[in-house]
Amino acid sequence: TCGGTLKGRNGTIESPGFPYGYPNGANCTWVIVAEEGTRIHIVFQSFAVEEEYDFLSLYDGHPHPANFRTRLTGFTIPPPVTSSGSIFSLRLTSDFAVSAHGFKVAYEELRSSSCGNPGVPPKGILNGTQFNVGDKIRYRCVTGYVLDGHSLLTCVNNAAGVSVWDFPVPICRAEDTCGGTLRGSSGLISSFDFPSGDSPGNGGGWTILADPGDTISLVFTEFQMEEKSDFLEIEGSEPPTIWLTGMNIPAPIISNKNWLRLHFVTESNHRHKGFRAHFAVMFYLCIRLTTYLRVLIKIDGYR
Repeated sequence: TCGGTLKGRNGTIESPGFPYGYPNGANCTWVIVAEEGTRIHIVFQSFAVEEEYDFLSLYDGHPHPANFRTRLTGFTIPPPVTSSGSIFSLRLTSDFAVSAHGFKVAYEELRSSSCGNPGVPPKGILNGTQFNVGDKIRYRCVTGYVLDGHSLLTCVNNAAGVSVWDFPVPICRAEDTCGGTLRGSSGLISSFDFPSGDSPGNGGGWTILADPGDTISLVFTEFQMEEKSDFLEIEGSEPPTIWLTGMNIPAPIISNKNWLRLHFVTESNHRHKGFRAHFAVMFYLCIRLTTYLRVLIKIDGYR
C-alpha cells in the first residue's frame, strides 16, 4: 500500500520500500492538506527514480490534470517546491521493470509572510536562517566552484501578494566549465568553442537575470547536437523544464519569471557545432518598440 491524505503542520513522505527500492507498477498518490490560508513547502531530502521510465508528478492542488505542475525523474535532487494554496499532491508511477532507491521529502506549512527555505545547491553554502518577508540570505560556493546567479536573495511580496524570493537559488559551477551569469538588456550565449564544437566534455551553465517583473526571450540562431548524447536543459519557462537535443533549431522560448537558466550537458567524443542563442529582456524590448512607434507618429504628423 502507498499514498494517502496527510494533514498537520509538517511531516515526511517516503516512496514505498525507501531506500531499498520502490516496486514495479507502482501508482501512489499523496495529498497534503494544510490549514486554509497557508501554503505547503516541500524539500527533497533524497531522490533516485529510474530516468525517463518512472516519474514523480507534482500537482499544485488535488491530483487533477488542470493542477499539474511538473514531472520529476532521474537521480538529481530537485529544488524545493512551494504550493500556491493549502493543498499539494505527489504521484509516483513506475513501469514494469527496473527501479531505484526512491525518494524522501519533508513538508511544512508556510505562513503568508514566509518564502520558505529555498535550499542549498550542490557545492553551495547558505548563510541565513530567517525566510520571512524582508529577510535576506546569501550564498557562496566551496573552493573550486564559482557561483552563477544572484548571491543575495530577498523574500518579497509579488504582484499577487504571495511571498517569494526575488531571484532563483544560484548554482555552483566547476571552475573548468563554461558559462556564467548574464545581465543586461540583451546578449549572446554560445556553447564552448562554438562553432568548432571542440567541447572539453564537461558542458556548462548560464543564468540570465532581469529585474523583478521583467521576462526574458531566448532565440536560437544555431543548434547542432548529437541526439541522446548532448542536451540543453532550460529552466524558468513554461513548462518549468525544457530539454533540447538534435539538429533542428528550437522555437523561441519566453521565461515566465525574471530569469532563465541553461545547463549544457555533452559528451567529449563528437564534433557538432553546439548552439548559439540571443536573449533579450522583454521590458526593454517594449520600451524600444514604444519609442519607435512614437517616432513614427511624429514623422507622420509632420507629413
